[in-house]
Amino acid sequence: MFQVDIIEQCKQNNRKAQLQLYNQYCDGMYSVAKRFLKDTDDAEDVVQEAFIKAFSKLNQYKAEVTFGAWLKRIVVNKSIDFLKSKKQRFVELEEVHLKVVDTTEDDKWLVEDTITLNDVKKAINNLPEKYQYVVMLYLIDGYDHQEISEILNISEVASRTQLSRGKVKLQELLKLKKNGTRY
Repeated sequence: MFQVDIIEQCKQNNRKAQLQLYNQYCDGMYSVAKRFLKDTDDAEDVVQEAFIKAFSKLNQYKAEVTFGAWLKRIVVNKSIDFLKSKKQRFVELEEVHLKVVDTTEDDKWLVEDTITLNDVKKAINNLPEKYQYVVMLYLIDGYDHQEISEILNISEVASRTQLSRGKVKLQELLKLKKNGTRY
């Protein structure tokens, strides 16, 4: 069954098609939610809520992006909403104090061969929250600054600045890891 056919059947409340779509995407969406939420139960709840919202808003899906990308955005937004509802502080920098940072120096953004992806993920989790979400959305999820600004409700300038500062902190943490120091 083609993806478009499944989505059309889901729009008509075909439970079998909905289950098939759910099974196709649930593991990947759980991984996305888990990056934001440390608790597995919370991540599972967010994924369930995201699917409920996706199925109820399926008529708004216009196939301008893949269904997976559309659903991933819902999961990211639901994860952030969950964090906000738990009253975990979401630090926003005063935009007056921000300056545009040139991020074209990506050649400096190299890590040692001994650093694993798992090391990078652990280091990201140890970043201050104000950098953590921007770094995750940009480096891991591949969102651009315009999308990040919409998701986090900050300006693109704030996104660029927080990413730049977050990368610096991340590199510092990875250097500590390389030297055998715990973060």
